[in-house]
Amino acid sequence: MRIEDYFLSHVKDNIADAILEASGNEVFFIGTINEDGLVSSVMIGARGNQISVPALSPYLETADVVIHNHPSGNLSPSRADLGIAAYLGNRGVGFYIVDNQASSVYVVAEAVRESELSPLDAEKLAGLLTPEGPLADEIRYEKRDSQIAMAEAVSRSFNENQVSLIEAGTGVGKSFAYLVPAVAWAEKNRQRVVVSTGTINLQNQLLEKDIPTVLKIMKSQVACALVKGRGNYVCLHRLKEALEEDSLFREEGHDLESIRDWAEVSETGSLSDLPILPPRDLWNRINSEADSCLGLRCRHRERCFVIRARRKAAAAQVLVVNHHLLFSDLALRLEELGFEGTAVLPPFHKIVFDEAHNVERNATSYFSMSLGRLSIYKQLARLLRRRRNRSFGALVKIEPYLPDTRLSSQAPQAISTLRDVLEAAESTILPLLSGASSYRLKGSGSAAGEDGFELVVSNQIAEIRKPLGDLYSLLGRIADSLPDDAGEEPALHELRVIQRRLSGFLMVCDAFRERENRPDQVFWIEAKRIGREMHLFFTVSPLEVSSLMQEAVYDPFDTVIMTSATLTIQENFRYWEERMGLTDYPHQKERFPSPFPYKSNVLLCAPSEAPDPKDPGYTRFAALFARDLLLLSEGRGLLLFTSYAMLTEAYDSIAPALQEAGISVLRQGDDDRTRLLERFNSDIGSVLLATESFWEGVDSPGETLTLLILFRLPFMVPSDPVLQARMEAVEARGGNSFFQLSLPQAVMRFKQGFGRLIRSSTDRGAVVICDPRILRKNYGGVFLESLPATMRCFGTQEMIMRELETFLYP
Repeated sequence: MRIEDYFLSHVKDNIADAILEASGNEVFFIGTINEDGLVSSVMIGARGNQISVPALSPYLETADVVIHNHPSGNLSPSRADLGIAAYLGNRGVGFYIVDNQASSVYVVAEAVRESELSPLDAEKLAGLLTPEGPLADEIRYEKRDSQIAMAEAVSRSFNENQVSLIEAGTGVGKSFAYLVPAVAWAEKNRQRVVVSTGTINLQNQLLEKDIPTVLKIMKSQVACALVKGRGNYVCLHRLKEALEEDSLFREEGHDLESIRDWAEVSETGSLSDLPILPPRDLWNRINSEADSCLGLRCRHRERCFVIRARRKAAAAQVLVVNHHLLFSDLALRLEELGFEGTAVLPPFHKIVFDEAHNVERNATSYFSMSLGRLSIYKQLARLLRRRRNRSFGALVKIEPYLPDTRLSSQAPQAISTLRDVLEAAESTILPLLSGASSYRLKGSGSAAGEDGFELVVSNQIAEIRKPLGDLYSLLGRIADSLPDDAGEEPALHELRVIQRRLSGFLMVCDAFRERENRPDQVFWIEAKRIGREMHLFFTVSPLEVSSLMQEAVYDPFDTVIMTSATLTIQENFRYWEERMGLTDYPHQKERFPSPFPYKSNVLLCAPSEAPDPKDPGYTRFAALFARDLLLLSEGRGLLLFTSYAMLTEAYDSIAPALQEAGISVLRQGDDDRTRLLERFNSDIGSVLLATESFWEGVDSPGETLTLLILFRLPFMVPSDPVLQARMEAVEARGGNSFFQLSLPQAVMRFKQGFGRLIRSSTDRGAVVICDPRILRKNYGGVFLESLPATMRCFGTQEMIMRELETFLYP
């Protein structure tokens, strides 16, 4: 191999000089390939010794080629060289070995120059969805002009590298409209596409129904994979530890033994495939966690279920994920890993957000930081725990390697002190909340600028920080005291991971203390009942996610599609554009209305004599009216509430009469969500009462759901700390927080709730809005004008009952 065939002349000189400066040791270079296939520039990534050099992962997948020298002059690749070359070669990255004078080269893996991308034929792809196309032979087909038009719009966005907002009404069939272009792009251009969803229901629909159908009609072999968070998989290392820890006390037939037997034969190790449903606390002891993963040090690495899943993802060109997992990937890329290599997900180029109306909420949740007694206790238990006079944990594992146990002997007292301080903080702050579930801190973080309650919180944060910091420092000293030959021990890795988690808690403490200098964050505390106890959480949330979206999503990726049935208010995208940071960012907008016959198949009702929702008698009025409506409809109803307290009060008024009439009454909380929906869908005449999570993701086509009752307009609770802060920010900019934030949020939620009724073109039913504000307030028109055109009956209860009877029983 002639080196002139691979390097420009000046680059060879640069490499030789760099090796000379490194005293002839191995040097790791990152190279760029020009249009002629020659290395046109290099930069130094690392320097080593006479026999090895670190191959730093942040550089590996971002380069066109990686180069290192063999000081011996023997350019034959070592086993390690071949492993890295295989990994990089599969990603199109070249791997070259040179001598110290850069006069000879051995090319282990050729660099693959990026080929020109092939645009999609939008018209041809849309043709797959027409009556003449193959889709018509695969499903119960209905021609949907809006679906065909959306497929063309998505194809254009892929071709032109656009950010696109696409509202696709219920029944458009938006999943086919974006999957066909996504699969076509992945197949033609070998670029990975990520489809991110908000609910597990949609993920299952995509993987079990829609994607197989799309692959069949396209005659495509593109690999598609569902990527789940590692917490969905059992960790063989943690399972073994749990089995050993419980060996003396475990009864025969315990769930742990069932899980062990299953893990020995399972192909996936996924909780969804486990034939039993283990208690949450048990699964949390044995599932995979980034914090506890031993990586290359793990003895179970060859059988690791997470690695298996990641290999499958790496081989796939279309990945289906949820919003939370996608944001965990993007956060890692922003913080340290960059956008070219593998983070949680393998590298990808294009994103489709389905159920995009939840993106702001998911991004806010993921980019928040929190500290609570339970989360700290979890780390303390990993560090040291006792069970029946036996000790377990990272400290116990590390002690055999310690030259002196005086440092580790201080840990039990440090842990006890931290526990006491956490319990004291909760017992001090919880009574001061006076029953409130949350509180936003507005003070400066200094005693001079705070009221009495905020001063108490700041003092308690300071009290927590001291023993937390002391324990963090102690763990560092213990780790540093270990001899060099213990550096690769798994126990040390585990200790360092726990220390890193404690560092994250210290960051929350410090953020609270410095909140005066952090105007772009919201500081709040939350009281939450978990089991029988109330727990306190200190949380820091981003005030806005618009800048994060631009930095983590719009700028790095070629195409971003955001689609949902609910992205507009009165057919206008303005609210969503403002919340997502798109007001001044180039993007496309498209609306594709639902093809369903709402005008003939839906009756929209609202009682004119209903009392104001603030009236003490409102819930009883709405409940008794709902009872009469449901007796008329013979059940077949879904009742949506904005609070569980209202649901409970309404249930007590509704259930006896319905049950006496032979109508099953189900309510949220009586069973888990999936089983509750299965019971509702299978029992045609049943009634289901539910709150927030049921306003979306409920699919009950046919006679199961004929009557949808919305008890209140779904305004967010004004005491929500993040909402409070965002409303104040709108006002500070000279805006109107009600019309720019509270109202649009409620309308989008309202549209989601309304969308539960009609799930197919043959569905018929009525929607009854008990809240009189939709008729009496000026803003009521915003809700009504954001819905498709329907038949309407706004009047007395008697009028509505007559109209409903005529509608249901013509």
